[in-house]
Amino acid sequence: MPGLPELTGNGNGNGECGADDCPNVYKTEGGSFVVQGDVFTGFTPPQGEGLVEIPEDVLREAFRVLGW
Repeated sequence: MPGLPELTGNGNGNGECGADDCPNVYKTEGGSFVVQGDVFTGFTPPQGEGLVEIPEDVLREAFRVLGW
């Protein structure tokens, strides 16, 4: 996502990432997070909302980058 700092997804984790298809966590200027990943189909969210599935190791990497 252009303009948002990328916290994860550089492919340096467990070696499963390839041609820019890694899940990613981005931080917005307002401090919220945008998550890019595989669509989760185990639950239907309310209209206008969406869900993504993000592997635990990707979220842990985002926390590590933030110093949490």
